[in-house]
Amino acid sequence: MGNEDAAIVLSRNVVRTKYEDIPPDALEVSKKLVLDIIATTLGGGKARGCKELVKLIKDWGGKKESTILGYGYRVPAPNAAQANASMAHALDYDDTHDGNIVHASVVVVPVCFAVTEMKGGVSGKEFITAVTLGLDLSTRLSGATKFKTELLYDGWWNTSLYGYFSAAASAGKILKVDEEKMVNAFGIAYEQAGGTMQCSLEAALTKRMCPGFAARGGIVSALMAQRGITGAKNSLEGKAGLFTIFYSGGCDREYLIRDLGRKFEGANLSLKPYPTCRANHPAIDATLNLVHEHAIKPEDVQEVTVSVGRGAYTFTCTPLELKRKPKTIVDAQFSLPWTVATAIVHNKVVIKDFSDEAIKDQQVIEIAQKVTPKLDDNLTVAVGVEPEIVEIKTGDGRLLSKRVDFPYGHPKKPMSWDSLVDKLKDCALYATKPISMTKLRKIVDAVMGIEKMDNVKSIVEFLS
Repeated sequence: MGNEDAAIVLSRNVVRTKYEDIPPDALEVSKKLVLDIIATTLGGGKARGCKELVKLIKDWGGKKESTILGYGYRVPAPNAAQANASMAHALDYDDTHDGNIVHASVVVVPVCFAVTEMKGGVSGKEFITAVTLGLDLSTRLSGATKFKTELLYDGWWNTSLYGYFSAAASAGKILKVDEEKMVNAFGIAYEQAGGTMQCSLEAALTKRMCPGFAARGGIVSALMAQRGITGAKNSLEGKAGLFTIFYSGGCDREYLIRDLGRKFEGANLSLKPYPTCRANHPAIDATLNLVHEHAIKPEDVQEVTVSVGRGAYTFTCTPLELKRKPKTIVDAQFSLPWTVATAIVHNKVVIKDFSDEAIKDQQVIEIAQKVTPKLDDNLTVAVGVEPEIVEIKTGDGRLLSKRVDFPYGHPKKPMSWDSLVDKLKDCALYATKPISMTKLRKIVDAVMGIEKMDNVKSIVEFLS
């Protein structure tokens, strides 16, 4: 095993792992993440860029295999997964791994729904096993990466880069390909894999499209391998493998394969309680805590200082003028001053706070001008969400401070099912078509008991 490329080892694990091998805590998180992606997909259905993508895919036509959730259009499985994954990421409301910096389920869950519907007759146990294995693979690959620059992962965006592999793994698992074909699927995925952080730096709409590219490419990889098309076997550690080419050999192999098949890294994913960049969440938590505890009103606020580490400072605090007065929704999603001001003004941070109308809210803009980020390298961590400290100075001379090390939704502060259901309800308000509370309750019950289902396709039917 020591001489085998990691791609071969990981492929073998995906094929051989059974539902019974997965511990209950990992299965519980996987189920939450399935419901979470259903929520964010509904919420992102009408988001800018997604409507246009759905129309484009509908115009392409093709075999009616899988459903674009919320719209009800049936299209080829890779196309459905592309649309659903893009919608699921549009609000920046989907999960993240706070240590490994990857959105895992936004690729994996849409793939599993699309392939399940295409194949038919997939049980809940088969479905949640494929989800859990895809999550484990994506987070392991991301966590094993050794990067060299201040720009996360040397500018590559691991959500899409590794999403091609996790998508191929989950699709191949549902299709029941053998070990040789799974290795080929990984090799085919590698030939397509890509995605950089430049779209985030420029607030481009492709930020929300990247998971869709990976979802589409991964399904295509699995289907091609199923038909006997071969791919490189040494796709990760070979002479021209991913870690060699993309990261100059920077791979922590021991992390990549440690406790493989026994520990499932997806259990350490965090769910997001706010539809904004995860780097903003500790500050939002701290601000809401102070606002609620001390009954702070916007007119009480004289100035706000937020101490952050280098990661948050780079991605959510500069350039300060733009972050205090965002020009686009994506600007607002990646703005610490804006989200802190929103928390102060509205006592919550929800989907409606990130719209073309919301970013023109003069009261929020006014408070945002009073929010000053302060770089504190003592708060910088090598990789992952950083602690943040919020200090609010009031007009009556009070200086109120709160530090948050682990934001809500982190495995140390897990999001409850009740909070997740509330999130689903909020997202459903923005769905392309109205969804009744009765139907939402059926979706929740189905996902919570998914291992008892003979055919997961019925969940899609609730959403189509």
